[in-house]
Amino acid sequence: MSEAKAVAAHYTRPQLEETILGAMKRAGIDTQKLTATDLAPMDEFHVGGLESTKAFGEFMGFKPGMRVLDVGCGIGGPARYFASEHGVRVTGIDLTDEFVCTAAALTRLVHLEHTATFEQGSALAMPFAAESFDAAYMFHVGMNIADKNALFQDVARVLKPGAKFSIFDLLRVNDEPILYPVPWAQSGETSFVVKLEGYRKALEMTGFEVEHERGRREFGIDFFERNIARAAQGGPPIVGLQLLMGEKAPLMMQNVLAGMKRGIFEPMEIVAVKK
Repeated sequence: MSEAKAVAAHYTRPQLEETILGAMKRAGIDTQKLTATDLAPMDEFHVGGLESTKAFGEFMGFKPGMRVLDVGCGIGGPARYFASEHGVRVTGIDLTDEFVCTAAALTRLVHLEHTATFEQGSALAMPFAAESFDAAYMFHVGMNIADKNALFQDVARVLKPGAKFSIFDLLRVNDEPILYPVPWAQSGETSFVVKLEGYRKALEMTGFEVEHERGRREFGIDFFERNIARAAQGGPPIVGLQLLMGEKAPLMMQNVLAGMKRGIFEPMEIVAVKK
């Protein structure tokens, strides 16, 4: 199985849309009055959830009307948030067909389908014209892609000169082994977590200049400790990330928390500008 197929298979959840809608019904959520932020406990699939999306958004330079690319969009949480709150037009691309279909369905529920759209495809060969986007971002995607140069090269191709490329990924700090499973991989076969220096070098080689870096280790630890404690007291939320991660969700969360506490990796913000 190819790297891309293995990654897509890891994230695929059969009948995901139906599962999410069923969970909403059990939770008493009125889908006729749904907003983008109502979905945040489940669709902000990265360290810090909506908190980190809002905080990172301050550095991303969005202006109303911008055409923005979401690389590895998942089920569309950040895309819907940015479209709703910043007035940008977001196009998301993701390997996992189930995620793309679910992203589109949830976006229709919150009436954002005209400002947030989604396509299935590879971030290494995106079906977009050169210099067609005003900005791009990716949240927790690079950990699944071995060839960072190829990834950043294709992002650079579709961005206009002077556009910002914002990254929020888990990056290695030391060389201790990662405990699996984690949300992005069942094993090291599809896990490609590298150090910050690797991102810097790949960005520079593909025509970017880094203008912002911020480690979020303590924030990430606090986020996971709060969520794990909450789940221990009352169980996970009915509409929560376990819908995406499956039955191993508690172990995955514990392993990410352990990795941050042991200094193996940390969540890191990077903003680079295309020269």
